[in-house]
Amino acid sequence: MTDPLCILGIESSCDETAAAVVLRHPDGRGEILSDVVLSQLEEHSAYGGVVPEIAARAHVEAMDTLVEEALRQAGVTLKGIDAVAATSGPGLIGGLIVGLMTGKAIAMAAQKPLYAVNHLEGHALTARLTDGLSFPYLMLLVSGGHTQLVLVRGVGDYERWGTTIDDALGEAFDKTAKLLGLPYPGGPAVEKAAETGDPKRFSLPRPLVGEARLDFSFSGLKTAVRQAATEIAPLSEQDIADICASFQQAVSRTLKDRIGRGLMRFKETMHGLSETPALVVAGGVAANKALRETLLSLCSDHGFRFVAPPHRLCTDNAAMIAWAGLERMAAGFGPDTLDVQPRSRWPLDADAETLIGHGKRGAKA
Repeated sequence: MTDPLCILGIESSCDETAAAVVLRHPDGRGEILSDVVLSQLEEHSAYGGVVPEIAARAHVEAMDTLVEEALRQAGVTLKGIDAVAATSGPGLIGGLIVGLMTGKAIAMAAQKPLYAVNHLEGHALTARLTDGLSFPYLMLLVSGGHTQLVLVRGVGDYERWGTTIDDALGEAFDKTAKLLGLPYPGGPAVEKAAETGDPKRFSLPRPLVGEARLDFSFSGLKTAVRQAATEIAPLSEQDIADICASFQQAVSRTLKDRIGRGLMRFKETMHGLSETPALVVAGGVAANKALRETLLSLCSDHGFRFVAPPHRLCTDNAAMIAWAGLERMAAGFGPDTLDVQPRSRWPLDADAETLIGHGKRGAKA
């Protein structure tokens, strides 16, 4: 490849409508020319979670305007892009239809190739856009709909080492916040409340700690929070802060065990293939400071590089979708046909066993 490649990316898998234009230089460097995201937080906050029908309507209303704005900010026209990349799954089917159909229409009208991108692959490859990371590396994806530990060998080559058997970590944060009367989204609310709390007041479970397998479980922890809150109701502000701090510490201790075992497995199985082993953290929950500190310390102890893309690129965005499309183009993957269909469930590792709760329909990715 001697010329830069330029892609328009579209993302609409949950409650953010996004469009971006990203450039891939001949030496493999990525450059974000524009990155536009419209959040639907206000539309869903009253319901304590994402309402699929409301999300789909909002995508329809905003998508065309965001695509135009992304092109304008990038200083390019449809004629100047090389391809279109749109999220095709997993996620809320209504939103996926809006984004993918928009991508198809643009690709057909502008006579450009279309890349239907797996949203999770966007997360998996973002560290190569932001940090120029080389393969292989280990990725921890922690979001509202997914908690997975994935070996990233190359573009299109992923092996899932662990996943949640029930609730995703972001979902556990949201449900804990709702139970305690905190606002949506729950992650930031729980983290803020925990700042003034006593993490030792409540003894909460550390699910699956000590087990050899690398899966996660947060349903029991969520139930323990409900029981603790019920026993001391009505709750004072300090009670809520203490529960949040105890919950966050339980999560940190759980991740320390689960991810620590994953790092050891990586060193054993990837010996000689990675000079500087790296752990990449992606997904909205990656913004939590306490969890980051736990993972940073863990990586330091095991000799791993800790890589966390900027927060705006950890949450849902179109820049990562465009970059995934560029990576697939550069790796020699052909474009998709215009009859490609959206998929509400689309595992990154097609050979991984389906576990209870994994790939929940309608879950936020």
